[in-house]
Amino acid sequence: MFGLSKIESGVGGIALTEHAVPDAGPGEIRLKVAAAGICGTDMQIYHWAPRMARRMALPRILGHEVSGVIDQLGDGVEDLAIGDHVSLESHIFCGTCDPCRRDRAHLCEATQYPGIDIDGAFADYVVVPARIAWRNPAELPHEIAAMLEPFGIAVHACLEGSGVADLRVLINGCGPIGLMAVAAARALGARQVIAADPNALRRNQAEQMGADYSFNPVAVDLAAAVGDVTGQVGVDVAIEFSGQEAGFRAAMASLTKGGDFRLVGAPAHPMELDLTQWLLRCPTIINIHGRRIWRTWEQSTELVYNNKVDLVPVMSHQLPLAEGARGFELILQGEALKPILVPNG
Repeated sequence: MFGLSKIESGVGGIALTEHAVPDAGPGEIRLKVAAAGICGTDMQIYHWAPRMARRMALPRILGHEVSGVIDQLGDGVEDLAIGDHVSLESHIFCGTCDPCRRDRAHLCEATQYPGIDIDGAFADYVVVPARIAWRNPAELPHEIAAMLEPFGIAVHACLEGSGVADLRVLINGCGPIGLMAVAAARALGARQVIAADPNALRRNQAEQMGADYSFNPVAVDLAAAVGDVTGQVGVDVAIEFSGQEAGFRAAMASLTKGGDFRLVGAPAHPMELDLTQWLLRCPTIINIHGRRIWRTWEQSTELVYNNKVDLVPVMSHQLPLAEGARGFELILQGEALKPILVPNG
């Protein structure tokens, strides 16, 4: 079989590689991959971010946002069947650490990931523990099912803390998950949804997916713009996806006193914080990591299965696996939202 792999350290180093078809071991399933999405984590691997360089052994088949059909069961797998259509939860949780035992498996102390710690889904087949499989209706298109994993992050971000229902919400950073959060916030009853991103393609897409306003935070003072459209109240919820220090500060400044600040994308480097200002503004600060397993999957799939959220606009490109490296280039050039790779079979 073929796989799209990170084959060497440094920036780039993405190539199509050939491998033997793997077999499912005890407690595992083999998935014939139907669709897999390139995500921000894959881009970190492309750029060989320090945390990836410390963790990954190369070569490694990439990819963890995936949908496919089970074609082999390992010993001991009883609650799934050959022919099941499934998406994968990317967190391979241990089930025994303190967070896992306390229904916080998304914070597992020993989490591993397909495409990082084991070979991933940018391939014709992928083998994973059966415990991370989520069964979908067979009629759900695989391209949509492959986006359920990142959509879960968006829904998790919208439902934590005070939620979004009847609240003013800022989505700062409209990459694929930020765009999904725009749609989720609207579907979950937000009173007002404001999007911010420097990229015009993303801003336009945010408005199509339900944003009342979209701003370029490079061209305008975001906090002032938010003030103008909220009657100088500010937003009740600011969800920070940009991963930029300027975005972090602008989102915080846009928040009403006592509002929720939910951090999804963190700056890559340490930054100074004025905690006195934080104490004066009294924000509730919530870190968002992954999805709650399996609670968020139940919440997010209800929105997709019942057509309350349409993820199709996020899927900007479909590419054969053999052209997968082009998907990374399109993202780098700002021309793609979510490229979906389809194995050649």
